[in-house]
Amino acid sequence: MTTGPMPADLPWPGFASGPALVPGRTQPLREFILKVRSRCNLDCDYCYVYHLADQSWRSQPSRMEPEVVAAVVDRIAEHARAHQLPGVTVRLHGGEPLLGGAGDPIRIVESLRARLGPIPLTASVQTNGVLLTEAVAARLVAADIGVGISLDGDRAANDLHRRFRDGRSSYDAVTAAVALMRKPEYRSHFGGVLCTVQLEADPLAAWHGLLELGVPAVDFLLPHGTWEHPPPGLVPGDNRTPYADWLLTIFDEWFDAPERRCSVRIFEDLMHLVLGGTESYESFGLNPVALVVVETDGSYEQVDSMKAVSEGAAATGLDVFRHSLDEVSRLPSFVARQLGRAALAPTCLACEHHRICGGGLYPHRYRPGTGFRNPSVYCADLFALIGRIEERVEDGLARRGTSLAAVRDW
Repeated sequence: MTTGPMPADLPWPGFASGPALVPGRTQPLREFILKVRSRCNLDCDYCYVYHLADQSWRSQPSRMEPEVVAAVVDRIAEHARAHQLPGVTVRLHGGEPLLGGAGDPIRIVESLRARLGPIPLTASVQTNGVLLTEAVAARLVAADIGVGISLDGDRAANDLHRRFRDGRSSYDAVTAAVALMRKPEYRSHFGGVLCTVQLEADPLAAWHGLLELGVPAVDFLLPHGTWEHPPPGLVPGDNRTPYADWLLTIFDEWFDAPERRCSVRIFEDLMHLVLGGTESYESFGLNPVALVVVETDGSYEQVDSMKAVSEGAAATGLDVFRHSLDEVSRLPSFVARQLGRAALAPTCLACEHHRICGGGLYPHRYRPGTGFRNPSVYCADLFALIGRIEERVEDGLARRGTSLAAVRDW
């Protein structure tokens, strides 16, 4: 079991250490990512779990055993009741969470619902789709568990990196899973597709490939990287914006379409923030992040994209057997995710888009020596992306006889 201290080489500038960092400031945790399995049947070469800085998966049990599940369930129910949460979200991840079929995810969700009682639970599985058979889909949907599938666009884009260990393409197996979840009996529980941006791929070909599959929603993800280890194709500080350019090629077509057949979370969230909203997911905005990961051995971790930073970067030193979720939420690393503007670098605070950008995804801010109080390694891309979306929204409002300022003040 991982019980080591917070890595000493990850400074939290401006934050004192200790659980009583900002008394009464933290919000309760509401979203829980449970690592059902720690191994995978694909070998995606950009994966932050297996191919980036943190290799702790090697020491993790391959499966979340029943005694760990029982302790996790107790901790979540205890936390939800103590804070009178209006609802709880649980996402079952891996590795590949369906390596053992639907049984383990269903048992975890059924145990949680029994312990939470009247507190609503939203549950989903994020899968690579390769093992999503008709029987597995039917069982998951019957258990009211949503399904998200990872697919990087059309065949050419997907096969750049998402392959089996022997080099075989995963595309046909994954698109078969997408077609399965689009069936009328399963469609209500299909959450859509996670798609990692690949600069080598043609953005419109990737986008049209997803549209042709009829996916209901897409979440385009930026590859994980830091100032120390930048994402592919990005040279921090050279002011090029390759990732914004890639995404904006799709955005313009999506925004101008007479009918938007597919929801795109990154665009919709940024438009919401541009219009003056505050709710968003952890990549943008200033709202507190209330998420924790539980590994297969029961250890609590920060958001698992922190594994892109360094060995042990996601570790907390706490676990479900000995520590409550309130103890987790008081850790400096969790408090830092709930401070909003106070956690941003001076450069970010001086930026006109800081309320919308929110500094970008937390791991992407890391730089040796200054920790996380830096702009995102994607700073130039985010500035260009937000600026263009703001411009298009403002133009659209002007054609309707109103202004962006009026909407924000409404």
